[in-house]
Amino acid sequence: MVIKKIKNGIKFTRVVIYRETLVDYKEKGWSFLGAFIGLGIISLLQKQSFNSTENLFLIGSFGASCVLVYGAIHSPLAQPRCLVGGHLVSALIGVTIAKLTPDGCWFAPPLAVAFSIIGMQFTRTLHPPGGATSMIATIGSEKVKSLGYWYALSPVLSGAIILLLVALVFNNITAHRKYPTHSRLTSPLVMVWRRILKHDN
Repeated sequence: MVIKKIKNGIKFTRVVIYRETLVDYKEKGWSFLGAFIGLGIISLLQKQSFNSTENLFLIGSFGASCVLVYGAIHSPLAQPRCLVGGHLVSALIGVTIAKLTPDGCWFAPPLAVAFSIIGMQFTRTLHPPGGATSMIATIGSEKVKSLGYWYALSPVLSGAIILLLVALVFNNITAHRKYPTHSRLTSPLVMVWRRILKHDN
């Protein structure tokens, strides 16, 4: 019985390793383009609106979101609800903690991240980069802190929506890529796009 379980575990591990190391260059190419264009649009807005030292639109957590949304599109953590909701919930919590704690307080960042995890779990919007979004609200520059709750709307919500819109295009551009995959609500535009691809094949 124990030996059979071990053998089954080894077989399962081999299958997982095999699947995860398969290289589909087209899929990798679409992931690259999606991430480049999604983050590129935010970066361009940053460049047009602010000088190079004021990174208000281009927050670090968006880079981590790109890895999930364009590189791991089947992950439950990469789905639209988690992408948008996780960032928004975390930003609101981060700003609240920043307002309630004194400047430079050592426990503000960990408190913001810890509450963000709980907030995302309660709202079922768990998105790991949301922890960074929350922390940025407490350790960011004076410009970021001066935004207050506007930080949650722009850059956070606006940036997450840009990443989502680009993902809806690039993650449905071929018949092998389907996004969202774990959502009850699928955009009518995505449904039409999938039908066109299915018809062409």
